Amino acid sequence: MTDPSVVAPDKVLIFDTTLRDGEQSPGATLNTQEKLEIARQLARLGVDIIEAGFPAASPGDLDAVKRIASTVGVEPRLDRDGNPAEPPVIAGLARANKRDIDAAWEAVRPAKHPRIHTFLATSSIHMEHKLKMTPDQVVETVREMVGYARSLCDNIEFSPEDAGRSDPRFLYKVLSVAIAAGATTLNIPDTVGYTTPEEFGRLIYNIRENTPGAKNVVISAHCHNDLGLATANTLAAVQSGARQVEVTLNGIGERAGNTSLEEVVMALYVRQPVFELDTNIVTQEIHRTSDMVSRYTGMVIQPNKAIVGANAFAHEAGIHQDGMLKDKRTYEIMEAETIGLSHSKLVLGKHSGRHAFRVQIEKMGYHLDNEELDKVFGRFKDLADKKKVVTDSDIEALVGDEVFQPQETWELVNVQVQCGSNLIPTAVVTLRNTATGQEVTEAGFGTGPVDAVYKGINRIVQAPNVLTEFLVQAVTEGIDANGDVTIRVAVPESRGYSHTAQGRARRRLFSGRGIDTDIIVASAKAYMQALNKLLAAQDEQASAVAIGEGETTQI
Repeated sequence: MTDPSVVAPDKVLIFDTTLRDGEQSPGATLNTQEKLEIARQLARLGVDIIEAGFPAASPGDLDAVKRIASTVGVEPRLDRDGNPAEPPVIAGLARANKRDIDAAWEAVRPAKHPRIHTFLATSSIHMEHKLKMTPDQVVETVREMVGYARSLCDNIEFSPEDAGRSDPRFLYKVLSVAIAAGATTLNIPDTVGYTTPEEFGRLIYNIRENTPGAKNVVISAHCHNDLGLATANTLAAVQSGARQVEVTLNGIGERAGNTSLEEVVMALYVRQPVFELDTNIVTQEIHRTSDMVSRYTGMVIQPNKAIVGANAFAHEAGIHQDGMLKDKRTYEIMEAETIGLSHSKLVLGKHSGRHAFRVQIEKMGYHLDNEELDKVFGRFKDLADKKKVVTDSDIEALVGDEVFQPQETWELVNVQVQCGSNLIPTAVVTLRNTATGQEVTEAGFGTGPVDAVYKGINRIVQAPNVLTEFLVQAVTEGIDANGDVTIRVAVPESRGYSHTAQGRARRRLFSGRGIDTDIIVASAKAYMQALNKLLAAQDEQASAVAIGEGETTQI
């Protein structure tokens, strides 16, 4: 078994930053247990490096990274051929100062393969307006801080923030200093998604050709999607010699998001004759990992999203359907099974047993322990009593609603609603405090049944917030379909706003998602999930360590 950060000439390393850059998506806040579960799934997916977080940001983030390093970072796994493989590299992000680097090292050092990832901006606009540093000061800081990080850890990644808008000659100088100081990976971020594929590919090529020592380290690409070019830019970088790509599941991330893991991996897979490169990704785990991230973050995947969207393997046009019936290759360039979508003929209904259900769950790529399986099977039997046939989509929704849930401060016990054209919508809600076991019942009155439910919940939880988004979707077709409700809430200004370097207010948003055949119940579940995330974040914030006025963690 080899070090997963050592790259073969025909391989591209997958550096997943879902837990760090991806979590910066508005509303995508994750708690420690959620991060740990996603990290375990990322390991099953076969990613080479997991950027587990920004340890200096808060005690909670440091603890989450440390827990991932001491569990996922030491546990052997299986590669895509079923052979034993090394655990992934666990990376922690740090600004170029000793405090951040010390925190990152404390967090990642339990891992078998730890990495410190440090960064400093190199564009004129960042140096002048954010850092208030001269180019010479930046060079000297890089020399000192990369060297300090290397004195702690053998695996060091350095990123020149906003490289896409940096002067190339200055960039070569900074990168050469980083290499001399001990950097083993040079990550080139297009921080604001500014470049085009031709420009970014040329930048990577010129860095390799003009930076002393660049051909002896791994060159990485970290692209943002502000112009919708993140995947194209990343693939251009690969063609120009980059052998590590920094990605997130479903392309989540701040603003328009990051490069999508599934898009890059499947582009390399499907167009292997063009790129002549491979990854270590177990592609059959893509769908399940995508779904887990969507459930935990509350970030709904748009139906037309490449690879993992609901319509990615759907064909409605008559000409397309005719071609598909004759040969799937006429309109599909990859098989759904390749990313873990099951097209099994096994039909599940109310007479199906636990064994058949377990077999179907495993075919769909889910790995549940006995307790989790019992919970989902119970929900399945309840649903099967209401629906003649339970589809794979229904099962996926049940797994997500029952297993992929945040830790709860308040648990929904019961909700009862009375409404109609000549009635005032009224809801009676019962919640259980998970710490004390106490059950509390309150009533709410509103403009509609959901409004009444939420007002009843608010009387119990007492967590002021503003509902900013409410979305209802059907999991499958038919009037007996499960309802899938996604909501987003914002905390009031005095409680949850931080500020950017430019002084603009930045809201904290929390997402929630609920599944049920009754959309009122699904709405209540979604709201409770969002509120539990909000409460957990407030508890963490109360003990958080300030990370510096106006500074951000984005690269």
